[in-house]
Amino acid sequence: MKELILKILRGVVIGVANIIPGVSGGTMMVSMGVYDTLIHSITHLFKEFWKSIKALLPYAVGMLAGILAFASIINWGLENYQLPTNTLFIGLILGGLGPLLKRIDRKKLGPAAVIAFLALFALIIWLGLQNRDSIQNAETIDMNAGQMLIMVFLGMIASGTMIIPGVSGSLVLMLLGYYKAVTGALKTVAHGLVHFDFAGLGQPMLMLLPFVLGIVLGLFGVAKLIEWLTHRFPTATYCGVLGLVVASPIALLIQTDFAGTTVLLAVVAVLTFVAGFLVAWLLAGSEKEPT
Repeated sequence: MKELILKILRGVVIGVANIIPGVSGGTMMVSMGVYDTLIHSITHLFKEFWKSIKALLPYAVGMLAGILAFASIINWGLENYQLPTNTLFIGLILGGLGPLLKRIDRKKLGPAAVIAFLALFALIIWLGLQNRDSIQNAETIDMNAGQMLIMVFLGMIASGTMIIPGVSGSLVLMLLGYYKAVTGALKTVAHGLVHFDFAGLGQPMLMLLPFVLGIVLGLFGVAKLIEWLTHRFPTATYCGVLGLVVASPIALLIQTDFAGTTVLLAVVAVLTFVAGFLVAWLLAGSEKEPT
């Protein structure tokens, strides 16, 4: 039971990360020490169906709970207390680096590994710079057959970025102009489910269902690619992932508005960083190595 609760909690952290522009769900999977386990379960879903379902289900429950329960809270934190909210996630990212570092064979480090690290590190910094200025997104979208196909395509893109460490699916949605519409639909669905008010769920569900279909389709393709890379080029692949992960805190700080920061706010930011670091360190440390 204890291990089941821990898996759900890790899923909550991953789910919350996926709805924050600039924070990567894949990075949180690495920081929670479950990345290889989840990738293996996704790519072997049909070969090892029940084993994979058993492995994925607690994380999926946690992710869904995190997205529905914390979407409004996190958005409120980003709007009103951006610095301590971002330092919380920086702590979560850095606190879980241990499992990733253990997977890098230092004896096999070479030019390919260094290039992978530097190239993907630079990619995340560039994405952070792109998101530094506010990007306007439409809050509602009129759904039709063409728009539903677009939502499937967007879901495929978002799912890929969700499981690639360092790349934020929410940031990609924001850059494409759909972030507010998708998160608004999620908030409406969460509110309706909590208050048993299903009258207004038609339009948001019409948007979210094709989006979720795209997520499912995209997950398999990207997970297969990542599994192939980790088997063929493990050292270079994990060094590339390390570049994505360690660049993420810098990208978050680039996006953070430091104007009006007080001593009290700075102290709170340090405390949230420590809290995030300890949570990630404990959750990652309690995860068994994948077999």
